[in-house]
Amino acid sequence: MLLELRIKDFGLMEDVHLQLDRGLTVFTGETGAGKSMLVDALGLLLGGRASSEFIRHNKTKASVEGVFTNLPDNIINFLKEEGYSFEDEMLFLYREININGKNLCRVQGRTVPLNLYRTFCEGLVDIHGQMEHQSLLVVENHRELLDRFGGEEHQRLLQKVKEAALRYRKVLARERELLRSERDRERREELLRYQIAEIEQINPRPGEIQELEKERKFLLNAEKIVSLVTEAYELLYDSENRSAHMAAFDQIGAAMRNMEELTNLDPENMALYSKLQDIYYNLEDFIEDLRIYKENLDFQPGRLEQIETRLAELHKLRKYALDIDAVLAKKKEMEVELEEISHLQEENENIKREKKDVLAEYNALAEKLSLYRGIQAQKIEKSLEEELRDLGLTEARVEIMFTPVTEPSQDGAEQVEFYFSANLGEPPKPLIKVASGGEMSRLMLALKSLMSQVEKVDTFIFDEVDSGVGGRTIKRVAEKLEKIALNRQVLCITHSASVAAVADKHFGIEKTVVGDRTLTRVYELGEEERIQELARMLGEESAAWDLAETLRKQAQK
Repeated sequence: MLLELRIKDFGLMEDVHLQLDRGLTVFTGETGAGKSMLVDALGLLLGGRASSEFIRHNKTKASVEGVFTNLPDNIINFLKEEGYSFEDEMLFLYREININGKNLCRVQGRTVPLNLYRTFCEGLVDIHGQMEHQSLLVVENHRELLDRFGGEEHQRLLQKVKEAALRYRKVLARERELLRSERDRERREELLRYQIAEIEQINPRPGEIQELEKERKFLLNAEKIVSLVTEAYELLYDSENRSAHMAAFDQIGAAMRNMEELTNLDPENMALYSKLQDIYYNLEDFIEDLRIYKENLDFQPGRLEQIETRLAELHKLRKYALDIDAVLAKKKEMEVELEEISHLQEENENIKREKKDVLAEYNALAEKLSLYRGIQAQKIEKSLEEELRDLGLTEARVEIMFTPVTEPSQDGAEQVEFYFSANLGEPPKPLIKVASGGEMSRLMLALKSLMSQVEKVDTFIFDEVDSGVGGRTIKRVAEKLEKIALNRQVLCITHSASVAAVADKHFGIEKTVVGDRTLTRVYELGEEERIQELARMLGEESAAWDLAETLRKQAQK
């Protein structure tokens, strides 16, 4: 319930401070006095659109502040969980708009983002604007309207249906993706098999290219290698060509014999003799190793050609990677992908089974929701007809029609549409085709009356709910608003004296000029002022004054 409302520099409202209470409170005034401005300010407070156009001329900011009590459980729990102060079980909301476009929101004095601010406003107030009854002409709104009358179990079931429909959509998306993959599968599988076969046919070994390159270099220099080895061997030890040169081995042997003879003559040279002896035997070992190397030189005919051919094959694999290790790793990746592709059919079967199971789950939940909606529709039809009779539509009939939908939907298995007939003998037809403006206003008021019985919203705001209604019917509209206000707070902007007369509180809204500025005043009327305002609404004639007094006396009884 809204206890206090303070509006500063909002449009023509310079400083408006209202103390409100439970029951029926009305706001009246001349056309253009600022009644719609009051609704705009309330909308801003409840998280609505903010615009610098709302700021009073020559001011830099505008603000709206409200104090609420008797809060819904969800707001109380959220306040406590988030550590907000909760003095006297009241909620303090504050909105501020600045000329520079900045938007300030506060909850319990703490600055919060707009999205979070709006969560605190959910379920506080139900605003029925002048054109809200037009929403009844939008068929897509009818299903939501019906579900709002459902209890907690109905709402839980609706949530389960939404979740099941979402799971079904996800399975469908996976199935579509799999079908797209299936179309590409054969081409991809053929390519992978070809690439894997090519690598397997060449059958590369890690390090093979380096080995072949080394051998290739050796073979390309074979003639030079043979020449160098032969020449070195001949220089060191060549018994067949002694006539030309004495081999180094023989020369060192001769020198060693001389040193041996020298040591016999001078034993002091034994160390030199030992060193030369080591050189001689080491050279002998070296010459033997060189001989073995020379004899093992084997240059197979055609081997170089074989290496060139093999390297050419291995170089073909560079289209997969730059080295053999990377090629083999790539081959493993392709084998894994090929294995996955081969299991697509199995996955397809799994998805078909999952789709069947999810669809069965959805159908069961949707069927149960349809049953709940059918029961709820019957209750709404009966209750609306009773409410409409109270509003002067004694022959009105309401039927809620269900049209099945072909695909699983988050909203259930049917479209919902309200049909209406105001006249005896006329079958109900879609609202857009048969309901007049006055009938639509009364139908919306009837719906709001029903909602006040099932919803936890404590404050209802009606902006000219009596639009298009006159004569005897307006008295019944007043009685209906009174009835809603028995257990709720109802704020009503009205042009009807009959409605204003029965209010528990009556505020006047008027434009006035102070200095060189125009401003809008909102002030509570005393009893004498109320009669004067009712007389103005009735025509300001002497008879109007008498009628205004009569309306107040009847209301007070």
